[in-house]
Amino acid sequence: MLEGKRPPAASAVDLRCAEFSYLGENWAALDCPGSLEFAQTALDAVLCADAVVIVASPDPDQAVLAAPWIRLAETGNVPHFVFVNRIDECRHDARSIMSAIQSYSANPIILRQVPIRDGERVVGAVDLVSDRAWRYRDGEPSELIEVPDELQDRQAEGREELLETLSEHDDWLLEEIIEDRTPATGAVYGICARTLAENLTVPAFFGSAASGNGIRRLMKALRHEAPKPGDTCSRLNGAVASAFMTRSRKHVGKFVWLRSFADELRSGATVGGNSIGGLVEPFGERPAARASIDAGGVASAVKSDHLNAGCLYSESGQIESPEWYKPYPAVWNRTISALNDRDDVKLSESLHQIAAEDLSLTVILDQEGGQVILGTQGSQHLRRIQQTLSDVFGVETDTGPFVAHYRETITRKTDIHFRHKKQSGGAGQFADVKLTVGPAKRGDGFAFSEKIHGGSVPRNYIPAVKLGAEEAMARGPLGFPVIDVLVQLYDGQHHSVDSSDMAFRIAGRGGVSEGLGKAQPVLLEPTFEVRFRAPSVFTGALNPMISSMRGQILGFDREADAEGWDVVRALMPGTSLEGLINNLRSATQGVGRYEAEFAHFQELYGREADEIIERRAEENARR
Repeated sequence: MLEGKRPPAASAVDLRCAEFSYLGENWAALDCPGSLEFAQTALDAVLCADAVVIVASPDPDQAVLAAPWIRLAETGNVPHFVFVNRIDECRHDARSIMSAIQSYSANPIILRQVPIRDGERVVGAVDLVSDRAWRYRDGEPSELIEVPDELQDRQAEGREELLETLSEHDDWLLEEIIEDRTPATGAVYGICARTLAENLTVPAFFGSAASGNGIRRLMKALRHEAPKPGDTCSRLNGAVASAFMTRSRKHVGKFVWLRSFADELRSGATVGGNSIGGLVEPFGERPAARASIDAGGVASAVKSDHLNAGCLYSESGQIESPEWYKPYPAVWNRTISALNDRDDVKLSESLHQIAAEDLSLTVILDQEGGQVILGTQGSQHLRRIQQTLSDVFGVETDTGPFVAHYRETITRKTDIHFRHKKQSGGAGQFADVKLTVGPAKRGDGFAFSEKIHGGSVPRNYIPAVKLGAEEAMARGPLGFPVIDVLVQLYDGQHHSVDSSDMAFRIAGRGGVSEGLGKAQPVLLEPTFEVRFRAPSVFTGALNPMISSMRGQILGFDREADAEGWDVVRALMPGTSLEGLINNLRSATQGVGRYEAEFAHFQELYGREADEIIERRAEENARR
């Protein structure tokens, strides 16, 4: 029987920890959200897990929903099981389900059971290793029965497939099969455990979590075949503990969820170079205190601010995380501001604290617009952050779209003669410059040169002209920063009394500003190289999606380290990134991801450019 305290209700947006006992042993299960927006939570849990159980749908058409989690387990090189849930609703044969899931697994998925059906309903299972059959009894242990006659052939065929797959990784078993001997059941279970630990095979079971059917069989496999905490400790370079989650609570402070790999971890023990605070149960609104936890145990630590999520620790300090552990990059940028201006400072401090708890969140101060930009994983992720800001930190917020900044440049060369002359009593200001203002190659930026002969502009004033020219680049005639411009000073005049650095600086700025307006300015929009990662079945759907968002497909390849996945490369305008993640998830049943990297600026013309320039003029007028 599974016994334990009632865990918190399942959450669609956060991890929950369920502790229970099975056959006299204590267990802890970390239940992760199923949405890809909270994949960082699953990544942090995988870092400390002995094994992963991937819950899959009984519908072959929905097997793709398991693909990201199979990929995650494979990336972390963590032994994993597949559990096909809601089998009592299944109208498909087990082979078609396994075949669909196998499309996304680099290692063979071995079906460990054959379903027993009563009509179309699955009412039990035959274990292919022990050759024993059970009939389900909702809410009670399954009943041991004889293997039904009509399943004898299917059971023999399934067992033969199982043994053949295992024999590819065990010479003894291969010899047994060749000699037509029946291998001992205990030996086969041992091979199952070894191939699982070495990530050579993925065992698959089925059942119904709602009625408790098939859960005990899965637990037996976990108990006998999954690696032990000591094995996981060795895989994690001898870590004493792993901090797999941190959360802030109102009036309490920071909680750190720890998994211990030490023989015993007590309150006040040294972890990460400092003493941890008190240990409490890992769930509940008012968790009870604990004096200690054994190896493999889970608890929350308070007053342990030196520990951070997603980190491994020895007694003396932090241990370097495995190479595969990399936080998920943000895919949806939004501006965020406090509804009450008095909360601006509090908002900044709170966001940085939340970002330390959630490594898939980025917080950036946009210098150009003066806005705080949140890099999130999607709308649900953003709502959770806003809810945390409100409930824990007492900050109400508003969010809005963020579009990568535009630039402008010029398309032809022009000569400018600009004179700055001012007389207001006493020493005046005088500077006269002749400039050539022209376009540079895209991406070359701003460059200044001079070709002065005869001292028409004294050498000591030339740096001031350059500084003024650079200042003119801050806002061009279209209202945006200007890039990729060449400025050359080739002549001018000065006055022995009234000329100064300031006068030539003003002349340089005024001359370049005038030249930019006459050199046919053009709007530039940012363009990003985007790498879409999605199961191959969706590659065809990405083509029209990318085209509809003014994207240009560069090509696609099979993803080398993820079975059944493609990488599609495309150039996308910055405006498309605002709605890209929602469109991508709609096209891929929620499992697609992308990474975007700035590539270059591209000229933009037509009605869209006119509307952007008009909006910019209105914004500048309000400043």
